Amino acid sequence: MSEFFTTLKGFEGKVLTPTTWGPDEVNTPMIRHWIQTMGDTNPIYLDDDAARATGRDGAVAPALMAQVWTMRTFTDKMANNDPSQVWTDLIATLDGAGFTSVVATDSDFEFFTELRTGDRVSLTEVIEDISEEKKTGLGTGHFVTTLKTYRNGNDETVATQRWRTLRFKPKGGEEAGSRGSEKPSAKDEKAGPIPGLRPRPALNADNAFWFEAAKEHRLVIQRCSNCGTLRHPTGPMCGQCRSLDWDTVDASGRGIVYSFVVNHHPRIPGFEYPLVVATIELEEGTRLIANMTGIAPGDVEIGMPVELDWIDADPDLTLPAFRPAVREDS
Repeated sequence: MSEFFTTLKGFEGKVLTPTTWGPDEVNTPMIRHWIQTMGDTNPIYLDDDAARATGRDGAVAPALMAQVWTMRTFTDKMANNDPSQVWTDLIATLDGAGFTSVVATDSDFEFFTELRTGDRVSLTEVIEDISEEKKTGLGTGHFVTTLKTYRNGNDETVATQRWRTLRFKPKGGEEAGSRGSEKPSAKDEKAGPIPGLRPRPALNADNAFWFEAAKEHRLVIQRCSNCGTLRHPTGPMCGQCRSLDWDTVDASGRGIVYSFVVNHHPRIPGFEYPLVVATIELEEGTRLIANMTGIAPGDVEIGMPVELDWIDADPDLTLPAFRPAVREDS
């Protein structure tokens, strides 16, 4: 075991986030906002009678909101971004060894007690495991697993969450990273693509089919086989009827720019800057994030019609992009 890895393993078992109480009690307005955003129509979250019909004492909060009740406010985050000295030291140790990038990989929840309005929730987070060095599609790094425990005012465990992130050195990122930290000059703004591969998608059983279709220059949309609802991003369950059965339909490739941003830095290998990243609303109604092609950043407009293009980034990665739609009368 290397000296560096020994240092990392020394963080295991340490408290990353001391017990911290959420800023607000469980409350109906937040529940209402959440279920409307998620499209969850289960009546037990707002209707006491519906909840009692299921054997409960009254309306309960959605289980997945456990994390919501403990989120720090924006002002708190700005005042103190690191939750503890252990966190500060861990990140400094990883950064010092070149593991400066991070991506979330897993979130595994287990629920034990339901919450009702008026409950207060606390969070305690402990570093459970730090893996040995692993080679991944994104780069070489260490998986850091923490265990978050949510408790109510009676000290009952509401839920536990194993949260795993990968702290890694991007492939070819050392040179690009130092360049990306500098303010780009006017000359740099017109530079071509930064050499290197685009980041690899995190493939799993729920999204691999979508990327495989993209390699064939097919933009597909996941469809519930039970109720016919289209959905994107891809997922295992229909948000409308909770069915696990699904198939796909081919998208027309037409849509509009719903929103967009123009990225100038940090500069990542495989991309050309300035980089237009747009939310495209497809003709079918679903939305996806994609790059714009064939247009200057200053010419992109919200609501403009677009059509499908393809970026064959390398032999292993093809991604949909969108260009201004050709007018039928042109």
